[in-house]
Amino acid sequence: MPKETHMNIPNSSSFEMRCGAVIAIFAALMAITDLLAGKYDADEIIGTNDKAMAYSWYQSKSIKETLVQGEISLLKSLKEANAIQKSAIIGVDNHLADLAKKSVQYKKEKDEILRGSKTVGQENWVQDVGGEYGRVIGANEIEAQLAILSTAGDRFDIAILLYQVCLVLGAVSLVLRKPSFQTIFFRGMWLLGLIGSGMSLWAFSFIQNSLA
Repeated sequence: MPKETHMNIPNSSSFEMRCGAVIAIFAALMAITDLLAGKYDADEIIGTNDKAMAYSWYQSKSIKETLVQGEISLLKSLKEANAIQKSAIIGVDNHLADLAKKSVQYKKEKDEILRGSKTVGQENWVQDVGGEYGRVIGANEIEAQLAILSTAGDRFDIAILLYQVCLVLGAVSLVLRKPSFQTIFFRGMWLLGLIGSGMSLWAFSFIQNSLA
């Protein structure tokens, strides 16, 4: 009986060594993938906060612009209704000119906040960040980055899932004692592990190429 058992599982120790080595390799690759996924997930969270701040900034400029335009409309209506003393007309006209400049300024600031300094060009830099011009990252730019990070994150998640199933198949192949079943699960582990590695590499390359 002991001889028959030994014959049913030829090269058992050799298979366990090979299978264990492959499991260790894919476990290490899964850990690296999980590390990258966590890093880019954190970047996505930061980007989401930055986008909210950018739109709040844009909204504050819109409110200021609306107030200026409302004041311009009011003063023009008063002028047309001859409700302003002639002695004050010059002062009102000067104030209207200042308000018109402010309105144009707010429009440019909103455009830079929305599209970013890089997109609007140096000649249209009107909004500073920390006392320096040309450093505004636009809300649209942040949204584009978030879309890239989200797509890559989904691919990393799929890769990690494939790795997990891969490791399960490897563990099962070690438990089985029938060589044909061992081979099936071992090959399944290899297949899912390679697909997971390809998916992880694809996600990493996608981020690097898209954000370059």
